Amino acid sequence: MKKDPIFIAFSTQKGGAGKTTLTVLTASFLHYVKGYNVVVVDCDYPQFSVTDMRERDLRNVERNPYLKKLAFEQFKKISKRAYPILESRPEDAIETVKCLLDTDTPPDFIFFDFPGTVNNHGVINTIATMDYIFCPIAADRVVMESSLTFAGLVNDTLVSTGQSNIKGLYLLWNMVDKREKTDLYDIYEKIAGEMGLTILKNFIPDSKRFRKEGPEDGDKALFRSTLFPPDKLLCRGSNIDALVEEILSLVKAKP
Repeated sequence: MKKDPIFIAFSTQKGGAGKTTLTVLTASFLHYVKGYNVVVVDCDYPQFSVTDMRERDLRNVERNPYLKKLAFEQFKKISKRAYPILESRPEDAIETVKCLLDTDTPPDFIFFDFPGTVNNHGVINTIATMDYIFCPIAADRVVMESSLTFAGLVNDTLVSTGQSNIKGLYLLWNMVDKREKTDLYDIYEKIAGEMGLTILKNFIPDSKRFRKEGPEDGDKALFRSTLFPPDKLLCRGSNIDALVEEILSLVKAKP
């Protein structure tokens, strides 16, 4: 029996909250490590951040013998090509993936990377078609208040009313500096609870590793890539593996 893909978006109306990085890391971990088939739809019009990242990744593999060898060994091990990245305006995203839904082997997951602003009907209408939305939050008043406004709006107008396909809306602590724990975490977790919003158990720490892309030369480990999973050593302490497992348990996806 053919399964429908699960539509997922890391989404918020605040730019710089880490949604694109989280999209790529999660998609790459699921595709290259966990064995799922993934597609990413880059709706971040007009800059198309994920598409740009894929182009950088391809250039670096072409120029760097270390990455070229890494790509060869990965393909030999998992026999999988890189996941497709499709460009689309937010309002056209569902039409863009229709060709994937009508195949005999549709992907397991389709991730949608939305722009940092959601103040138009096209974006909202597409968000309403998602199965699950994960909203990154950070212990910063501007980011937090913007993210809570977004999550509250989605919850009150789309999830609670049943006027969407959304099965789950979750907040996710991102860029957490464990050395600088403040009472803002407790305050905002209480506020989120009062708004009927759920925060994931696993958080993402603040670390420079999240900016480590494939090197143009040399054999330095990479973390954020559309062609490779996060390096195993760099993955330790990043909570990406734990986050992926929590997401899988929430969406009840089977390999």
